[in-house]
Amino acid sequence: MKRREFIRSSGAQASAWVLAPALLAKAASSDEGIPDNDASAAPRRIKIGQIGICHEHANRISTLRKFTDDYEVVGVVDDRDSKAARYGGTNLKPFEGLPWMSEEELFQVPGLEAVLIETANGDLVPTALRCMERGLAIAMDKPGGEEFAPFQKLLDGCESRGLPFQIGYMFRGNPAFQFCQEAVKKGWLGEVFEIQADMSHDYGNERYQHYLSAYAGGVMYNLGCHHIDIIVSLLGSPRDVVSFLGTTTGAVDGVKNNCLAVLEYPHARAMIHVCDEEPGGLAKRRFKISGDKGRIEFSPLERFDGAPLALQLHLKEGNDSYEAGTHLVEFEITEGRYDAQLREFARLVRKETESRYTPAHDALVQKVHLAASGYTRWSG
Repeated sequence: MKRREFIRSSGAQASAWVLAPALLAKAASSDEGIPDNDASAAPRRIKIGQIGICHEHANRISTLRKFTDDYEVVGVVDDRDSKAARYGGTNLKPFEGLPWMSEEELFQVPGLEAVLIETANGDLVPTALRCMERGLAIAMDKPGGEEFAPFQKLLDGCESRGLPFQIGYMFRGNPAFQFCQEAVKKGWLGEVFEIQADMSHDYGNERYQHYLSAYAGGVMYNLGCHHIDIIVSLLGSPRDVVSFLGTTTGAVDGVKNNCLAVLEYPHARAMIHVCDEEPGGLAKRRFKISGDKGRIEFSPLERFDGAPLALQLHLKEGNDSYEAGTHLVEFEITEGRYDAQLREFARLVRKETESRYTPAHDALVQKVHLAASGYTRWSG
């Protein structure tokens, strides 16, 4: 077994339409596929506010606050009066010391350039549309709503206005997934014929299941989008999408908490499983991609415990970077899940780079996600 450390990842996507063309030449020379700043010049700080504190990932504001060279956080909009479904209480500690204000007051802050949207899921797209109409750059959490048309309107509006838009699919900044994308792009695995992805966890308590029951797509709608984003970047548009929405024994009435989606391609299948009652499931989430010349698999999908994230790469044939055989590939220790994406968002707002994911990619992911979650019938 060879032991290698993969420190710099290009983040390039396997499908040509996913990558912005201007980044093809730049990606290989920068961390996370994001061009480096000129070290001789201090970056311009961006005035940004957060709308919403009810999303499960609302603590992303802690990441904004630690990047003081990139961001000036001007205020927070409290959305706890919203009737949209949300899970549990809200931790206010990440917001200590920040001004609280209404949405309109935030919009009136002089020099405001961008917003981080962390409302409950049902409020994400409507809030983003209001911000788009105000000409603000948007970093919006996931998912993209239970309908396609409003999300497409958001993408079109941002594109026509030249506004950066970033959706919070958290694996985009993950070096192991970026390695998979690069391996497929370079043909290391040959022709891909199967992907197995798991996004399960073990906090399927009654309160969480009541929350999930607000969505017809259940836990697949809430969590499957992360894997769908990566799979679409690897394989493109599927030929068919089949959804299996199930319920575990004794679960809350009406909840879909044990779900499977199959994305069918001409010569490949991708399977995504999500359940909220998997014992030890959060730490055992996994991803495997198999081709006729190689395989990559890893579990856990993330780690922030001071140890390196690692994957196993098995190759039938050698290439410029790896010999034939089995390799353990380790990555730099990562401190935070959202660091890479929010660093990239700052560069997008300052027009220092283009998004690595096009509006066409985001729209396709939304279409696949809705079909995988049972909202629509796939039509290609």
